[in-house]
Amino acid sequence: MEIVPQCVWRINVDVPEEANQNLSFGATERWWEQTDLTKLIISNNKLQSLTDDLRLLPALTVLDIHDNQLTSLPSAIRDLENLQKLNVSHNKLKLLPEEITNLRNLKFLYLQHNELACISEGFEQLANLEDLDLSNNRLTTVPASFSSLSGLVRLNLSSNQLKSLPTEISKMKRLKHLDCNANLLETIPPELTGMESLELLYLRRNKLHFLPEFSSCRLLKELHLGENQIEMLGAEHLTHLNSILVLDLRDNKLKSVPDEIVLLQSLERLDLSNNDISSLPYSLGNLPLKFLALEGNPLRTIRREIINKGTQEVLKYLRSKIKDERPSHSDSVTETAMTLPSESRVNVQAIITLKTLDYSDKQTTLISDDVFDAVKSNIITSINFSKNQLHEIPKRIVELKEMVSDVNLSFNKLSFISLELCMLQKLTVLDLRNNFLNFLPEEMESLIRLQIINLSFNRFKILPEVLYRILTLETILISNNQVGSVDPQKMKMMEKLTTLDLQNNDLLHIPPELGNCVNLRTLLLDGNPFRVPRATILMKGTAAILEYLRDRIPT
Repeated sequence: MEIVPQCVWRINVDVPEEANQNLSFGATERWWEQTDLTKLIISNNKLQSLTDDLRLLPALTVLDIHDNQLTSLPSAIRDLENLQKLNVSHNKLKLLPEEITNLRNLKFLYLQHNELACISEGFEQLANLEDLDLSNNRLTTVPASFSSLSGLVRLNLSSNQLKSLPTEISKMKRLKHLDCNANLLETIPPELTGMESLELLYLRRNKLHFLPEFSSCRLLKELHLGENQIEMLGAEHLTHLNSILVLDLRDNKLKSVPDEIVLLQSLERLDLSNNDISSLPYSLGNLPLKFLALEGNPLRTIRREIINKGTQEVLKYLRSKIKDERPSHSDSVTETAMTLPSESRVNVQAIITLKTLDYSDKQTTLISDDVFDAVKSNIITSINFSKNQLHEIPKRIVELKEMVSDVNLSFNKLSFISLELCMLQKLTVLDLRNNFLNFLPEEMESLIRLQIINLSFNRFKILPEVLYRILTLETILISNNQVGSVDPQKMKMMEKLTTLDLQNNDLLHIPPELGNCVNLRTLLLDGNPFRVPRATILMKGTAAILEYLRDRIPT
């Protein structure tokens, strides 16, 4: 079809032929009197233009004209004020008409695979836009006014010719998905790392030499940086990536991976293929990785045969090396209250630049006063006392209660949680992995900002009761314990909970009512002794598991 038949445009105007014949129609059969056309799909044709007759369809909410040969859109598009979805992808548009800015109800706009070299003025007036796809065009810049698209959740700018992004993009407070793959980006504005809602960030196939510090992207789940020219990965790049599941760094120029990679407590996929990495930190073995790619690196510390056996064998090998790496008692400084700051090796630089009190991996049984004294008047937002031999939480932690939001006490020997920790009311992230905990105190209910808690590799037999009352929780990681039951009724009240990891526990029965927890986006149940749901259902993902459970609720 090369032109749209006139009868299509006039479908709301003309009375159908049948009505002119002497036929008797019942009220329910007179469809042309009941409603105006709301959806028009004329995709996959050979249309070269649309006429201004488009204005005869003012009730349209969906106009789908993808895969045609359109070089422009008619100015009459301004009259489609009810339009919510416009798909003009895979055409030959060089410009967008100014009239498109009149479509104030537009939520979904698909313009990928056209020939657009710039974005028309006034585009920011599309205030209700949620999903915008401009990929595979010829854009060289993104206007700063884009920041006014405050409702945007998904923005695809991939496969263009962008050399930079405007700093104003950071004002898109609802943006979750940003795709800038296959452009000419050499740097990323630091402001981008303040986007608190960002969950997926794609920057593959660009010209990046450096990574920004993702200081506020605590919800970031996937970071794709493959096929760039990144030379260095430092602690500062990793410290705040609390929720990261996928980190893609393949085809770069990395020479090493920092020990702080172990901070990425949720990481499931790590791609380091085709870099210049000669050795890996053994602590990498403690991450819950399901996929680790190392091909194309000059690794000297891991034999090729181990790498060929796959991810779990590599992790097992790295874990086995952790014990060998620990210093003997004679090598380490015996720490006392009299130890000088220089001997206690407090990272003062981290205190000043990263706002982090880092005293990790020292194998110490107590944190000396010098460590806390080193803070002085500096602002501290993160504490990292992981990988020590602590039997209790240092009492002086309470001195930082007005500012600390992130505490890492993983890989210690804690068997109880002190009340001092419960006083850190700004706490949003708490990592207690790999300890000896089997209960949490009721006083933890006062952590009214806690969003992420990691309790994996402890000794819990039930999901701690107090967690059900921390309604700010978004992520509970409690894999590799002995949890035998969860309370679906209480969990349903946790409306912000989106991630629940119960892998490798002792669940004999999954209560069907768990299916009512519809806010869950990630529910992990592998490695439990229950019989239903079967593995085939688990493999289909969270939505399928919840639906299966709901169907089994007794009526």
